[in-house]
Amino acid sequence: MPSIGTTTMILRSPAFEEGGPIPEKYTCDGDDVSPPLAWDGVPEGTRAFALVVIDRDAGGFIHWMLTDIPGDVRELPEGQGDAIGFPGPTSFGPVGWGGPCPPSGKHRYLFTLYALPDELGLAGSADGSALQSTAQASALGTVELSGVYAR
Repeated sequence: MPSIGTTTMILRSPAFEEGGPIPEKYTCDGDDVSPPLAWDGVPEGTRAFALVVIDRDAGGFIHWMLTDIPGDVRELPEGQGDAIGFPGPTSFGPVGWGGPCPPSGKHRYLFTLYALPDELGLAGSADGSALQSTAQASALGTVELSGVYAR
């Protein structure tokens, strides 16, 4: 999906294509590690990033929230995102990555990256809707990547 802002951010993963299947390795059926992500085309003035991953077919179920990712970071290596930003609670309950785990059928997962003028300073304390509204209100740009997983 296109980004907002004065530049065009691009978010990608070497693990899956836009709209394509998310490999089992990154799900509750596999190793349940966060997928590698990379981005560029960052708006000028970006000093931090926030990332939210939701299941679009489960009412916005939160699978991952990361805040205060440093503004000079351009990638989250596989399984290491929680150590780069401040992870927040998922809809599963625990803090940090919780991979796709649909009860049945095919679900769509949306990774949204926000380029921010400053850190949010929430340090894992916000819920998903609070993080999204706070990030959207101050975002210099946003970009999305989607993937699917089926059981």
